[in-house]
Amino acid sequence: MQALPSLTKDIVLVGGGHAHALLLRRLGMSPIASARLTLINPGPTAPYTGMLPGHIAGHYPLDALQIDLHRLARFAGARLIDGHATALDREAGELVVQTTAGIRRLGYDIASLDIGVTSDMPQIPGFAEHACPAKPLGAFATRWQSFTESPGAGRVVVIGAGVAGVELAMAAHHRLAATGLSPKVALVDAGPALAALGGSARARLFETLRRAGITLHEHAAVTRIDPGEVVLAEGRALPADFIIGAGGARPHDWIATTGLALENGFIRIGEGLRTLTDPAIFAVGDCAHFDPSPRPKAGVYAVRAAPVLEENLRRAVTGGKPLRPFRPQRDYLKLVSLGEKSALGEKRGLTAAAPWVWRLKDRIDRRFMQKLTDLPQMAPDGPSDEPMLCAGCGAKIAPTALKAALADLPAPERDDVVSLPGDDAAILAMEGDWQVITTDHLRGFTEDLALMSRIATVHALGDIWAMGARPQAALASVTLPRMAPPLQTRSMREVLAAASEVLRAEGAELVGGHSSMGAEVQLGFTVTGLRTEFPVGLENAQVGDALILTKPVGTGTILAADMRGAARAEWVGAALASMARPQGGPARLLATAHAMTDVTGFGLAGHLLAICEASGVSASLKLGAVPLLAGAAELATRGIRSTLYSENRAAVASRIALPAPAPPEADLLFDPQTAGGLLAAVPPGRASKLVSELQTMGFPAARIGQITAGAPFLTVN
Repeated sequence: MQALPSLTKDIVLVGGGHAHALLLRRLGMSPIASARLTLINPGPTAPYTGMLPGHIAGHYPLDALQIDLHRLARFAGARLIDGHATALDREAGELVVQTTAGIRRLGYDIASLDIGVTSDMPQIPGFAEHACPAKPLGAFATRWQSFTESPGAGRVVVIGAGVAGVELAMAAHHRLAATGLSPKVALVDAGPALAALGGSARARLFETLRRAGITLHEHAAVTRIDPGEVVLAEGRALPADFIIGAGGARPHDWIATTGLALENGFIRIGEGLRTLTDPAIFAVGDCAHFDPSPRPKAGVYAVRAAPVLEENLRRAVTGGKPLRPFRPQRDYLKLVSLGEKSALGEKRGLTAAAPWVWRLKDRIDRRFMQKLTDLPQMAPDGPSDEPMLCAGCGAKIAPTALKAALADLPAPERDDVVSLPGDDAAILAMEGDWQVITTDHLRGFTEDLALMSRIATVHALGDIWAMGARPQAALASVTLPRMAPPLQTRSMREVLAAASEVLRAEGAELVGGHSSMGAEVQLGFTVTGLRTEFPVGLENAQVGDALILTKPVGTGTILAADMRGAARAEWVGAALASMARPQGGPARLLATAHAMTDVTGFGLAGHLLAICEASGVSASLKLGAVPLLAGAAELATRGIRSTLYSENRAAVASRIALPAPAPPEADLLFDPQTAGGLLAAVPPGRASKLVSELQTMGFPAARIGQITAGAPFLTVN
């Protein structure tokens, strides 16, 4: 038997800057076989700085400048941690990361930092409350888009009159003027404007500002920012509806606590891009200071550093070879957007400003984005003539095969064991209580083990919640790829800590389990729960009951698209967040339902028909009322489906009536769900109040249909 490759080193990339984005593409083409790759970034996308002024001016939609880090990470076989680093514990070899789920500590053997800079100006009173820093770019672009939808009088003040500030001022003026306003844009700088450019380029830009009517205030320090105005040192106030901080880009504060050698707060690196202080840590991009030959903060250097960083990470993993030196060019073509579709170019003292320069810049920018977007197709999982096997619940056994196998099992002979038709959990009679026991496991679909563990735990708890029981205890079953013992320890800590956090929040305990190594990640949990009354099952739905669903559907389709590189990062992120969300609150609210189940592998139609069969009733469902995950309908229209879709549809084909012609969204009724919502049959008089209370909890719950009289059948309208 051929041995599986063993993972021996953790490489952690901190920040989704341009160098790291290009690095992911390169490593996807040629992986470092013995290394596990991790990317930490706040969000699944990162904006490309070169196209930001064009977006602000209205030339590009926001999507055009978003680097899809999620897709790049999947292509490179890397795990993407949605969060931002807040500290570096070099003694422990760990990064401290703030995520939406809380603080995480991630171990590393080699780390590379590409976190850029910030334009936040905490030294100016009122800046945090009333202004918007241009960096980080993602948050700035979002706030600018919101402003343009209601721009007031169109008064904009840009603090900082360097190249970036001038570009943003001209872009803002152009965008607001295009809406029919007469914008009033002002540039403010404590020193001289455009000090980094040569005389000819400066002169041309000053003339462009003058023609646009943009007011320039040089040698004018800002003393504070009040609501609706920027107050200068001389006491004058500039009225403003939107205030942009574009001056004095500075390092992120936490870098100062790392103990690394710094230059004005920037990380000092040598010619191999390795920090001067710690051989395990590299740095690139604007957060780094290149000691051998300092260069200005420009994206072109980060782009040129990517292949050198790739080679040096390989050498750092294997040891032996000295690092490859980085040789940045002495000069580069500076391209400055002029608001409209025109730009200024400057290199070696030669300057040109014209529409053709903008077309050149546009071509360069689009080529860069195309390099990060046009990735080779993902290889199929198995023989090339078979569809790619889905993960999560999409990898489960077909319902017809499972039902046939279960039919051969003998009925329980013990008086204290109850097995209800169609339910995944068993009920055990105890003194004064009923105990519910269930088990479930998932094939991994995200490289983030902590997130995968949270989802697998929520998924396993679904049967407990669906029976109205209180989670009690859990045993874990963990299969990890072959890896060295230090990586095993880190991985198990991530899995068990995340599971324990979910369980403890529900009043349950993780008490042990079993672990093994295999070809891929698989996580499962055996869970018990308690209930004083007899547990809620599938068999007591009443004619007239309203049907309530607590979560949107579409996870199988989105995960299938993600595996093929066809899903947008924000769709995948929203689906993962939905799957990771526990449902203890909704379960307690719905604990008196007549019948309840969790929607998982057999899809919404399959699980609803299971209630109908157990209860001897029919149901009607309003397709337009079923909540859908973002992107699910579009992917269904494109014909993207989970591998379990066909079996799910075939299993209920004779017991369902769809509208003719059926819209593409109807396919999502057969989509296998992972950690899906609770589906409850409740008295109709209580339905509106329950939906309202669920929505107050933050769940996109909806009343999607009702129970009707008749043989088990589902009518979809």
